[in-house]
Amino acid sequence: MSFNLFSAKGTPLDRQRFTWRDMVGKPISKLDDDAFTRIRIIQMNGVEQESQRFQHMCARQNRELRIPLAKVRRVEQHQATMVNWMLGPDHSPLEITIGYEQAAIEITAAVAQREPDPYLAQVYRFGMLEDFDHLYRYSALLDRVEGKDANNILQSYTDILPGRPTMVEHRAPEDDVRDHYDRTTAAPITKLHALTIVSTEFQVNQYYLNVGPQFADPVARQLYAEIASIEEQHVTQYESMLDPSETWMDQWLLHEANEVYNYYSCVQQETNPRLKAVWERFLDYELGHFHYVAELYKQHERRDPVELLAGGELPEPIAFASQRDFVRQTLLNKEADLRTNGTQFVDKANESQASIDYRAHMNSEGSPSETVASGYIWMPGTELARKSAVAV
Repeated sequence: MSFNLFSAKGTPLDRQRFTWRDMVGKPISKLDDDAFTRIRIIQMNGVEQESQRFQHMCARQNRELRIPLAKVRRVEQHQATMVNWMLGPDHSPLEITIGYEQAAIEITAAVAQREPDPYLAQVYRFGMLEDFDHLYRYSALLDRVEGKDANNILQSYTDILPGRPTMVEHRAPEDDVRDHYDRTTAAPITKLHALTIVSTEFQVNQYYLNVGPQFADPVARQLYAEIASIEEQHVTQYESMLDPSETWMDQWLLHEANEVYNYYSCVQQETNPRLKAVWERFLDYELGHFHYVAELYKQHERRDPVELLAGGELPEPIAFASQRDFVRQTLLNKEADLRTNGTQFVDKANESQASIDYRAHMNSEGSPSETVASGYIWMPGTELARKSAVAV
């Protein structure tokens, strides 16, 4: 069904209100709800946090926009709270980590298949295989410290297998910067994809930095430190795809359009009726934000916002579905062997010497990601099943 940003009006900003009881509702169940319901929650919390982060940066640079930004940002704060509080206390921090990696894999894979720019599609595939390996390492850690099977969270949508080994993902900073799209020629979906994935990765980076110190197991603490560093590299990679010549108002309107697009995608596919009602409400709220910012865009840019978004027709929704076949095919194509040299993807024989040297130093006292997965091969039921099989 066609959905146009400019014809769908939504809820005006001055009618968007919350109470604490409204904001902090009943959480989902980690076992009874579908895994993609959790993925949508994780995704939308990341998108909301990206919007808040951008608006704070924008306010620091634009005095005349500070009050409009504050008004929208307050609602974004409450939306982020309501979304993130849907994750319940039946999830351990490590189980939420498994959910974060599943979200990164499935959403990045979905985006990679629909990205019209071949170079940027390669960027997404490159990052996807690294998140795929992170899932494998954290699944081994979940087995180690909690004795749990990660598939209870994944629900058989996502494989638990090695990708590009985390140990070789460490790169010199100059080898994580990518070529950006051209704001004048890039398709609107390219701009929305970039904002969507940088939102996902920044959230993961911040979560790992915060939750990692809470573990007592020394390997767990080191693994979170190691993968948090890779997630910072991913944020560097994905945010460098944004065209730096976009104005502050271009960026703000694109952020609002991206929030609409992501909530629209959730509405179209949510299986939990209670959460679908939340996505519908916030879709209307974000449409209200979009039109509010579109009017500011006309005032400050003296341009028609319709031109920025090629008429405002939203692309097909993000596919919240298992991308197993695509991930497997990417592995079969030996893309796990790809490395980088500057902005380009190369065979590992042609990797930047700066990254080789950087990685050698980082791993000189051991690799937590190798330690945690030593001898680990996923099978249903974790060590209890393995011991039973040996006993038989």
